[in-house]
Amino acid sequence: MNNRFLKACRREPVDCTPVWFMRQAGRYMQEYQAVRAKHSILDVCKTPELAAQVTLQPIDRFPLDAAIIFADILLPLEPMGIPFSFEEGEGPVIHRPIRDREGIDRLRVTDGDELHYVYDAIQQARRALAGRVPLIGFAGAPFTLASYAIEGGGSRNYVATKQLMYGEPESWHCLMDKLARMVTGYLRRQIKAGAQAIQVFDSWVGCLSPNDYAEYVLPHMQVIFEGLMREGVPLIHFGTGTGALLGLMRKAGGDVIGVDWRMQLDDAWDRVGHDVAVQGNLDPVVLFGPRHEIERRVEDILRRAAGRPGHIFNLGHGILPNTPVESVAAAVDMVHKLSQR
Repeated sequence: MNNRFLKACRREPVDCTPVWFMRQAGRYMQEYQAVRAKHSILDVCKTPELAAQVTLQPIDRFPLDAAIIFADILLPLEPMGIPFSFEEGEGPVIHRPIRDREGIDRLRVTDGDELHYVYDAIQQARRALAGRVPLIGFAGAPFTLASYAIEGGGSRNYVATKQLMYGEPESWHCLMDKLARMVTGYLRRQIKAGAQAIQVFDSWVGCLSPNDYAEYVLPHMQVIFEGLMREGVPLIHFGTGTGALLGLMRKAGGDVIGVDWRMQLDDAWDRVGHDVAVQGNLDPVVLFGPRHEIERRVEDILRRAAGRPGHIFNLGHGILPNTPVESVAAAVDMVHKLSQR
């Protein structure tokens, strides 16, 4: 197996810096568009053969060092009693937003057994990968899931979320506890199915102040990371807009801390401590730039990592639609070439 990625997660020496990209299976690839022309995103997620097929598309196309199972962070909401759909041009829409204690009390918490199609997809993807690269499983973090469930979809200011958080803290913690326990069971089952690393996506947590994170989020993230520590796979803790929260995220848990592009990689690593690995942190929009600019930015990130064991190259968030495929290929090659030990 190409195990550079797993070695870097454990801060072990590697022959060159491993690279994978969030949303590496997605709309920028014609192969993915061909699948989506016939199937909705939820159909792909809930059909293990299709999810495994899409998971392997970027691995077959680029010399990436890890695959990530194709799924969606909102999937655990459905068995809890929060139905959603994807609307054209709008993204995910929650049909019955959770806005009060009565709604929170109705939510079910299971060990994730209802999401068997994700575990089947992981097993099929592992077989199809045949040991070429490790497979990453993932889930959304409680705050990000809560914000979707409360707002009814995406949000710019998270007013309804913060109103519940500030106005009904007891209800907020009840909701976060239910989400944390659901996510822990879901991820534990992914590992049992064959996921060789786990990433927890807290995509929207950057809207919080450090004090709010410490009070309203950190204890629930600790439930997840402490609950998975004994599973024996690397745990990646990722968020965006989290420069002010990195120290607290490290305290919350994770073997690898994801860094977005809003701060320099070396500064972020200093902030979380060099006894933990880091992942990042190219601005996804750089991939729309000319080749020489991509190379300049890749080289700068690698220089800041300074060859220290424990750096995984990634974007600061997911690959954007319409990203040139040739730029993705070039960036992967640049990382491997420029980081040769």
